[in-house]
Amino acid sequence: MYPAEARAEAEAAARGDLKDFRQDRRDIGFVTIDPAGSKDLDQAVHVASSGHGYIVRYAVADTAAFVSPGGALDTEVHRRGVTYYGPDTRSLLYPSVLSEGAASLLPEEDRPVVLWTVSLDSSGEIGSVSVTRAVVRSRARLTYGEAQTALDSGTAPESLVHLADVGRLRQQRERDRGGVSLDVPEQEVVQRADGSFDLELRRTLPVESWNAQISLLTGIAAARLMREAGVGLLRTLPPAQEQDVRRLRRTAAALGIDWPDDVPYGEMLSTVESRRAAHAAFLTEATTLFRGAGYLAFGVPGPGGGARVGLPDDARHAAVGAEYAHVTAPLRRLADRYATEVCLAQSAGRDVPGWVLEALPHLPGTMGAATAREAAFERSCIDIVEAALLAPRVGRRFEAVVVDDGGEPRPDGLRRGEVMLRDPAVRARVQGTELPLGERIKVTLAEASVADRRVLFTAP
Repeated sequence: MYPAEARAEAEAAARGDLKDFRQDRRDIGFVTIDPAGSKDLDQAVHVASSGHGYIVRYAVADTAAFVSPGGALDTEVHRRGVTYYGPDTRSLLYPSVLSEGAASLLPEEDRPVVLWTVSLDSSGEIGSVSVTRAVVRSRARLTYGEAQTALDSGTAPESLVHLADVGRLRQQRERDRGGVSLDVPEQEVVQRADGSFDLELRRTLPVESWNAQISLLTGIAAARLMREAGVGLLRTLPPAQEQDVRRLRRTAAALGIDWPDDVPYGEMLSTVESRRAAHAAFLTEATTLFRGAGYLAFGVPGPGGGARVGLPDDARHAAVGAEYAHVTAPLRRLADRYATEVCLAQSAGRDVPGWVLEALPHLPGTMGAATAREAAFERSCIDIVEAALLAPRVGRRFEAVVVDDGGEPRPDGLRRGEVMLRDPAVRARVQGTELPLGERIKVTLAEASVADRRVLFTAP
């Protein structure tokens, strides 16, 4: 529950009007594209042709318009850090009166936003970037399925067609940069009509990847502005370790996947297809290349008033293949509000607000703790649902794909790896003497404990 004082601040802010100066861009036909049922709508998009390239306009919820720095609401948001999503509940970063109401880019409602305008050439490379405060009105709230259907049937509006074009171009630019987007099927907890839960493997639609490229594009543009400003907050990820790449090459060989010596891993990963069992195992193993994501605050004193933190010559996010910042999900992430303010100041040629500079040194620690809690919470939710689904079926046999062979056998001769079931969509630990990576095998459910959030299979 939100503290009463913080909730009261949010309710008062939601009743406010747009008195501050903003560009009126209600003439632009923005739409939102999100999972079905989403109410916390951070972004709305419009893409147009410029004759020699594209103009991408990205309207992002302006949370700073509703929060007083240092107030009760701000304090509570800092304590939370991120929104936590569970199967049947959510712990929102901002009270719902804001995150699902006055700050959310709901259709046919005037909303305060931070408006990004990015020009691209015909190959999808970034040209000019500007960012300002504006008021917009989204025309429609599309689901990914609706957007994909419109594109596939030829009934999509011109802006959506251009979004798909830009998405494909930016995917190619990502590969050129050495960036990687992994198409790994996600375990998703779904609620049945009777209120019970199930697990499904969810594959992404093409439009989801194209839409994600718009967010990545904006984050890259934001990092550029912050480097120019000499102050900011980047999202970072160290390069894959050479030993991890060698291990992934060994995995490819074990799975019968051809990986020529002169092909870098980013290019290789773009060619595999997760619907194939061996490829799914390979992609699952590939996620281990990208560990150690964090935030880097620079241009400000370190926590506790230490020496000013400089920005390295190369502070790239390894999976993006470029310097990158979080600025497109402010309703769900605390850090985005601060990084956005730096970009607004740089674009307008003015100083970064003092409340931003004061908070920046502490944000990496705050966000690191929050995202760790978020990951643990989501994993625990899935673990509980997995155990609950399987508990009545202990002793039964299932068909599964080995996605982790556990490496070298233990002294007792057993390997301890992981398997993925298709129905139900469970990923769990397995132990056995033979765990052939990427192959379908029969496994027996040995244990399913809801209390311990533990599932264990055995293989011959």
